[in-house]
Amino acid sequence: MAVVSLNRQDNQAVYVLHTFPFKETSLVVELFARDYGRVAATAKGARRPRSAMRGMLQAFQPLVATWSGKLELKTLHSLDWGGGLLLLKGEALMCGFYLNELLLRLLPREDPHEALFEYYSATLKILGSGEDLASTLRRFELKLLQELGYAIPLGEDTDNTAIVSTNSYRYEAEHGAIRFNAALKHTQNGVQLSGGTLLAMANDDYSQSQTQQQSKLLMRYLLAHYLGDKPLHTRQLLIDLQGL
Repeated sequence: MAVVSLNRQDNQAVYVLHTFPFKETSLVVELFARDYGRVAATAKGARRPRSAMRGMLQAFQPLVATWSGKLELKTLHSLDWGGGLLLLKGEALMCGFYLNELLLRLLPREDPHEALFEYYSATLKILGSGEDLASTLRRFELKLLQELGYAIPLGEDTDNTAIVSTNSYRYEAEHGAIRFNAALKHTQNGVQLSGGTLLAMANDDYSQSQTQQQSKLLMRYLLAHYLGDKPLHTRQLLIDLQGL
């Protein structure tokens, strides 16, 4: 009778976030798994021309993976298609790589986030449809931070007072929205924006140009705060392309 490792995970829904060479013929694969979060595994021999895994290690495609191992770096045993081929092109492709880089930088290893996995999958399909890319990115950025446990209050200010659409606020990462006044004019902390933008984001409404511009500034500021000093490579490429 074959002995199955207690640390073996069979037929797990995953996406490939990133791969890089490992030893002479293998790859390290960073996976985003629905039930296990971010998982790193070695794909032995995957760089060989006749490797069965070589053609499967594609970003943005729903896959089914089997791996095992007790340590942080697992061993990837198999990959299969999870159904539906998704083709991202042009700016949508760059947006997809941006999502992957965000997950690589912010998602802890082996910390399950099933809702985030499903939202990522849905976001890739929206990118593939070519719908409003900028608003799609804002929605994912906000969802990611919220799912990771960062408080991003949008409906109340720091005094627990309901946001007023006609008021101006300064949003600070560690505090939230602070009612803007003369004392805040010269501070370098946070981002100034309207109450209308905060309420629109809370209602998932990015239809107004002011919301689009101010939400981009807010999310860029918040991500920089949580990412630290090392910038995102794909973020700069998106800025250079279309200011996404």
